[in-house]
Amino acid sequence: MPKKIAVLIGSLRKDSLNRKFAQELIALAPSSLEFEVAEIGDLALYNQDLDDAGTPPAPWTRFREQLAKVDGVLFVSPEYNRSMPATIKNAIDVGSRPWGKSIWNGKAAAVFTASPGAVGGFGANHSIRQSLVALNVATMPAPEAYIGNAANLLGPDGRVNNDQTRDVLAKFVNAFAAWTEKNT
Repeated sequence: MPKKIAVLIGSLRKDSLNRKFAQELIALAPSSLEFEVAEIGDLALYNQDLDDAGTPPAPWTRFREQLAKVDGVLFVSPEYNRSMPATIKNAIDVGSRPWGKSIWNGKAAAVFTASPGAVGGFGANHSIRQSLVALNVATMPAPEAYIGNAANLLGPDGRVNNDQTRDVLAKFVNAFAAWTEKNT
């Protein structure tokens, strides 16, 4: 039975490079993984008062229920100002609450970052990892994936345009499949 994996994409742009790379990773994945994109653009900023009052916004409830049913999470994200985008941090926070009901505990995860810049989202990658450590998420340590100059690696159709990048993506997603099998 395939492991269920939620994909969280940090960029909300309709032509997001990271959304395109997420689709490529999904296409290259082995059949032992079954992916579903967990949309995070409609999650209101986390405010504990809403949980305390028993009135969490419907998108929080939908997200929490969706993530509670998966075995692992693939984070695919750009870097904003040397850190993770607010969309990813907010999704992590929404999923970690209310206290004692975190949907993250014990899940397997991998972090993939891509950027038009040369650094490839190194800062975002490590910021995401730092938050996951506090939530008992088994985050794949290697291979790491920081894809720099990402726009140049996609063709006009939004697909990876060279075998070297395709091989890097395949190696990453296959390692994540093995990691998930071992850690769930």
